[in-house]
Amino acid sequence: MADTILKTEDVMIKFGGLTAVSGFTIEVERGSITSLIGPNGAGKTTCFNIITGFYKPTSGRVIFDGEDITPLEPHIVCKTGIARTFQNIRLFTGGTVLQNVMTACWVRQKAPWWSAPLCLPIFRREEREIRERSMELLEAVGLDKLAGEIATGLPYGAQRRLEIARALATGPKLLLLDEPAAGMNPQESQELMDFIRSIRDRFKVTILMIEHDMKVVMGVSEWIRVLDYGQLIAEGTPAEIRANPKVIEAYLGKEAVAGGEGIRVPDPEGNLETTPDGEAEEK
Repeated sequence: MADTILKTEDVMIKFGGLTAVSGFTIEVERGSITSLIGPNGAGKTTCFNIITGFYKPTSGRVIFDGEDITPLEPHIVCKTGIARTFQNIRLFTGGTVLQNVMTACWVRQKAPWWSAPLCLPIFRREEREIRERSMELLEAVGLDKLAGEIATGLPYGAQRRLEIARALATGPKLLLLDEPAAGMNPQESQELMDFIRSIRDRFKVTILMIEHDMKVVMGVSEWIRVLDYGQLIAEGTPAEIRANPKVIEAYLGKEAVAGGEGIRVPDPEGNLETTPDGEAEEK
């Protein structure tokens, strides 16, 4: 039986009269790399916001590592072991690369808050340990030589890696990545796949990812779940997902499935492949 680290049970959320997510039920296996995909507006980021405590569901539960975290505030959710990045990069403006990571480390702070203004030995020791830990994380993402640079002045791809390093600084068991390949060129996307695998293995974290770049999704995911109009419509391996008629319909419409004009679906490399008879074709 799989070791489940995250489970959502029939989660629904409404904004006024609009149901944004309905019946969202998943189980994420510990140590896996799982992707959550779907058309724009399908409710993917909303699900991330529910899991991390930014939104409270209208009904349903979020279970993390055996604990019901549904009512917890985001900073408490973070302390339980869930960290995330954002679709739009949110670095601390004006802070250096090192300061961005060090700030995140303080979620595991042991020294009492009042030890800082008094500059007590316990605070100085912990600050030194945090600095060393932060430099190790920057080395892991290839940014240690840029520690003193202003974070928002980094190239886009480097800012993405810094945001991931900052998330890792909180000591997570589960890392949520919201469109990590957004804005990247093909070479950067290829490097990202290797990077995601490396941080999973090095830091022993489970990864749940939202991504639109199908080459990245198909190349790195071990399991994929598909949302459409706030509902989970399919789940399976990359090969199963790319051949699933419901997924094809969600992305391309019913006409693509029924019209017989051919379906464009991502092959194992993430490219789009057209078949003449409307059937998804294994390469």
